[in-house]
Amino acid sequence: MSFAGQKRKRPHKHPYLSGNFAPIHQTWPLTPCSYAGTIPQELAGGQYVRNGGNPVSNDDLGRDAHWFDGDGMLSGVSFKRTAEPGKVQPEFVNQFILTDLYLTSVASKNLRTPILPSIATLVNPASTLICICFRIIRALFLVILSHLPGSTHAIKRISVANTALYYHNGRALATCESGPPMRISLPTLDTVGWFNGHQAEGEYSTPQPSAGFGGEGLLSFMREWTTGHPKVDPITNEMVLFHSTFLPPYIHYSVLPAGQEEITRTSKILNAPVPGVSGAKMMHDFGVSRNFTVIMDLPLELDPFNLAKNRPVVSYNSSNPSRFGVFPRMDPTKIRWFETSACCIFHTANSWDYFDRENNVIAVNLLACRLTSATLVFSAGNIAAPQPTRGTVEEVTSKRMPFLSSYDQDFAYISCDNEKHRVRCFDGAPSLEYLDTESTQLLHSSSPPLRDDIEEEQCRLYYFRFNLDNSDTNEITHQYALSAIPFEFPSLHPQREMQSARYIYGCSTSSASSFGAALGRAVKIDVVVKTDVKTLLARGAAKPPRSVTGCVDERSMEEILQSNDPDDPIQPFRMPEGWFAQEPRFVPRATQADYDDSNEDDGYLLFYAFDESQLDSEGECSTDAKSELWILDAKTMKDVVARIHLPQRVPYGLHGNWFDEAQIRGQRGFEEIRSVSV
Repeated sequence: MSFAGQKRKRPHKHPYLSGNFAPIHQTWPLTPCSYAGTIPQELAGGQYVRNGGNPVSNDDLGRDAHWFDGDGMLSGVSFKRTAEPGKVQPEFVNQFILTDLYLTSVASKNLRTPILPSIATLVNPASTLICICFRIIRALFLVILSHLPGSTHAIKRISVANTALYYHNGRALATCESGPPMRISLPTLDTVGWFNGHQAEGEYSTPQPSAGFGGEGLLSFMREWTTGHPKVDPITNEMVLFHSTFLPPYIHYSVLPAGQEEITRTSKILNAPVPGVSGAKMMHDFGVSRNFTVIMDLPLELDPFNLAKNRPVVSYNSSNPSRFGVFPRMDPTKIRWFETSACCIFHTANSWDYFDRENNVIAVNLLACRLTSATLVFSAGNIAAPQPTRGTVEEVTSKRMPFLSSYDQDFAYISCDNEKHRVRCFDGAPSLEYLDTESTQLLHSSSPPLRDDIEEEQCRLYYFRFNLDNSDTNEITHQYALSAIPFEFPSLHPQREMQSARYIYGCSTSSASSFGAALGRAVKIDVVVKTDVKTLLARGAAKPPRSVTGCVDERSMEEILQSNDPDDPIQPFRMPEGWFAQEPRFVPRATQADYDDSNEDDGYLLFYAFDESQLDSEGECSTDAKSELWILDAKTMKDVVARIHLPQRVPYGLHGNWFDEAQIRGQRGFEEIRSVSV
């Protein structure tokens, strides 16, 4: 049975377009909020802002959609000083990031689906070559059309700027892999313009020595594509970035100094090639220590040329190794490659150097959230993930994710063409959320046996040490998990980044032992965790776990929640029943001048929280549903010192950041901001 040319009525909404994942369309200027508790004075004058995808053109809720899709929307709380001494007034603000795609979308009244193909279309193993080519050609046609006379906006860059935010050299920058950073003005969250490595559009124009990110030439637009997670050195204020493309050498590399007048140890690096990368990869993050950079060449491909090989654009091959390229920060030509078992890493927590007695760097350490498969890429698009088999072929099979089991109560069937085993489909692929046990058995019955060496589905805080002391061999001397609990969205004290840190904060769940789809369908974060990595690393040194698959602390989340040990190296904060959190961001209580190692955890975790009792019987949010910003004492991990009541809800999103008062006041001037044409 073919559905071509028909508008199918779908019995269920896409999980990433419903509930508190559903997009919102109302924006707010800075609006005073009520609150409960006491707002710490250390927050006065600063602002917390979180980024995330919020599609504006997705009326057809049956189309492919992915959690990483969507136009960037910023949601922030500014802590305004008042005339009354010691009094702080929180103000909520949310704004769309006015990218080229957003401006074109809102100007095109008849556009029902986004201009760019969904990531779900590209990762779907069941997407046909015709379907993918059609979506890509459609996107190219709309981009070309936007440049014709009469068009309101020209699409010069295809980024939606929906991933994260950083501050560097007087600029707040929103990021996304498909374009350069976009400058944002604080605290209003107005969009200034694209940042090219020299200056941003809308700023006062000054002569520049080069064209900026990408350089010049036909393919320069690809070399502008900048990682969603640049790193800013807290000591030198250098910003380190990489740019991932589909063509050799695949990765380019940039280092931006703190300012033209404050160059301390080097000049600016723009788009230096990184040798030795094996191919086009889905490369979301990397590691940076004070002296070295770690590029992760993992077996997760993102290559449109796979279509010519009859393979998905996004492909994970667990038979290929994970490769880590380590090189001096200012010299990627001296890269050394280290290999180990296949894995996926989307977020690193911290990197730091290890010195000998003569103060020479002899190893580089990396803490990362390590997954044992690429499941999240698929589950975040509501697609059943391929399962690795004995050999190089991957069959499309279903695997129920334990992390989501408590939210996965819907039933389903197996095939769109069979009335007895019917399943909800997106471009022909079985969706993750509606596969029951019988369906799973049916799918597996025709599949080859699974490989014997596959690790259990997990995402854990993981430790690597890359030995640089021996010039003859490249050896990973340490590689094991610090804890068995699920762990993602890491944060730490900003003054400890790129150095040895004691505490790493992140997200977890109390519902299961596996994190297989932790960033996948209907992710529900109900535990915020503080991990004493210094203590766990010491335990690992005293009793080394098994390489690769070993773990220092093997307790489950249930066992940790039951612990009453005040010195437990894992301190969880469990959300109240029905409440769910988003990524926490650590904000220190002490100023930079007052900071020392003894008070590393003296501060607060800021995160958005949502009470799902506001959902109706069909799991949808009412129009008056609201979120809160919680301020948790990071030292005790027990006390919520304040709850800011927001005027509307904030959908579950990606990454946030804290901007202090000095940063907001120190922003560079600009001549104009972007606006929506009426």
